[in-house]
Amino acid sequence: MSESAKLFVVFITGVLIGAGVIFLMQSDPAKQSADTEIRRPLYWVAPMDANYRRDKPGKSPMGMDLIPVYEEENAEKDPLGTVKISPNVINNLGVRTAKVEQKSLHAEIVTVGYVKYDEDKLFHIHPRVSGWVDKLYVKAAGDPVTKGEPLYSLYSPELVNAQDEFLLAINRSNARLTQAAEDRLGALQIPKSFIEKLKKTRRIEQTITFYAPQTGVVDNLNIREGFYVQPGTTMLSVGSLSQVWVEAEVFERQASMVRTNDPVAMTLDYLPGKTWKGRVDYIYPTLDTKTRTVRIRLRFENPEKILKPNMFAQVTIYTDSPDQVLVVPRESLIRTGQQDRVVLALGEGKFRSVKVNVGRLDNRSVEILEGLKEGQRIVTSAQFLLDSESSKSADFTRMNHGEMGAVKDDAVEDFSSEHETSDHSKMDHSNMDHSNMDHSNMHHSNMHHSNMHHSNMDHSNMDHSGMNHSGKDRSGKDHSGMDHSKMEHPKTGHSGNEHGVDKEKVND
Repeated sequence: MSESAKLFVVFITGVLIGAGVIFLMQSDPAKQSADTEIRRPLYWVAPMDANYRRDKPGKSPMGMDLIPVYEEENAEKDPLGTVKISPNVINNLGVRTAKVEQKSLHAEIVTVGYVKYDEDKLFHIHPRVSGWVDKLYVKAAGDPVTKGEPLYSLYSPELVNAQDEFLLAINRSNARLTQAAEDRLGALQIPKSFIEKLKKTRRIEQTITFYAPQTGVVDNLNIREGFYVQPGTTMLSVGSLSQVWVEAEVFERQASMVRTNDPVAMTLDYLPGKTWKGRVDYIYPTLDTKTRTVRIRLRFENPEKILKPNMFAQVTIYTDSPDQVLVVPRESLIRTGQQDRVVLALGEGKFRSVKVNVGRLDNRSVEILEGLKEGQRIVTSAQFLLDSESSKSADFTRMNHGEMGAVKDDAVEDFSSEHETSDHSKMDHSNMDHSNMDHSNMHHSNMHHSNMHHSNMDHSNMDHSGMNHSGKDRSGKDHSGMDHSKMEHPKTGHSGNEHGVDKEKVND
C-alpha cells in the first residue's frame, strides 16, 4: 500500500472516531435534560418591581425586559427566604452585624414636670373657734416667715370663756379642774407661752396672737383684718422651700420601667447649664384618663431656695432593668405595623428575615421575647434591602410562585366562563376597530348572521379570494337591498356591475 493510501485511511479513521464521540455525547438525553432542568428559570421578574412576576419572558409595565430568576444549587438545603450575596456586594452595601446577647436595659426617659411645695412640710392654718381677725401681721402671699413669727391676732368669745374657766379652776385650787381647763386651751391651739403668762398675771386677754409653725413662705392668704372666720376656713398656708417636689409624667408604656429611688437629673430654663440631682420618691397608683400618663413624684434638695413652686422643668429619669434580658440593637429592628422582623446573618454571605416578638425598648436596645437565640448575629445596617430580597420567597410575606400560578389560571378560567355566558346581541360593536383583530381561530360555522346588517359594512379592505362559498346556500338570501355598483372586488378584476346580470331576474 502506498504512503498516500495509508494517510487517507488514517484520516478516515480519525473522522469516524470523532463523529462517534460527538454522537455519544449528544445521545445522552438524561444528562442533557438534567442540565436543561437545572438552568430552567423559576420565573421572570421585572427589574424595577419585584412583585411583577410572569411564567414566561416578556416586558414589564415600564417596557423593560423581564429578568429570569434561577433556582440556586443549594436551595434545598437553605430555609425558605434565604438569600446569598457575594462578598464584594456586601462591602458595597455597607452591611454591619451585631450579636444577640443578654444584658440589662438602660433607659433614659425624658419628660417634663412642675416644681411644687414639699407637702410633707406644708401647713394649712385653720381656726378652732369662731371670731374676727383683729390684726394681720403678713400682708401678701409669698412673704417669708420664720418659725415663731406672729401671723395674726384673733378675738373670739369662746377663747375669752376658756380663759375664764382656767382662772376659775386655779382660784378654787382644784388640780383636776385646772388640768382640764389647761388642756382645753391647748386644744384650741392657744400658744403655751400665752398659758404661762395667764397663770402669772391671772388676767384675761380679749385677743390672742397666733404664730408661724415653721420657717417658709406664706401661700394662699385668704384673710384680711376684720374678716370673720370659723372652723373650716382656710386662713393661710406656710410652705417650706428647703426641699421641694417635682411632679413629672411618663407615658403608659414607660411606667413599668420606672422604680422608686431611680436617679433623676433636672434642668430649668430659669438657670441654663445648671443640673439638679434627685431621686424618684413615689409613683402614683392611678393613670390619667385624658393624657394616658402616670404621675411620678421626684424630690430635690433646695438649700439656696432657687427652686420655686410652679416652675417648669425638664426631667431625665435613668432606669435599669433588674434582670438580664435578650436584646438586639434598636436599629436592627424592622417594624411594619403588622409584625416585627430582623435579618439573620447566617454566614458565607447568606441572610434571612425572621419574625420576632419584642418587649421593652431603651435608647439603644430592644428586648426580644421570641424569635432569636443568644449568640446569633443579626444585620444592623442595610437590613431593609436584605429584608426585601428575603421576603420575596418568605412564607409570611408573599404567596409563593405556585400559588400565584394557580390564581392566574383560575382568573383565566373564570373569564372564559363569563365570556361564554355573555349576551353579545346587546353589545354595541359600532366603535370597535376590527382591522387589528385576528379572526383566524374563530369558527364562523356556528355564528348566526341572519340579523346582521351588511348594508352598513365597508368591504373595501376585505380579501374575498381566500373565502370558500361552495357550501353556502344562497337560495334564501335576498340581495335586493344591496348596491353592487359601489362594491369593489379588486381580486376578481371587476368593478361595479360588469357581470351583465339583470338584478330583476336575480330577485325573481
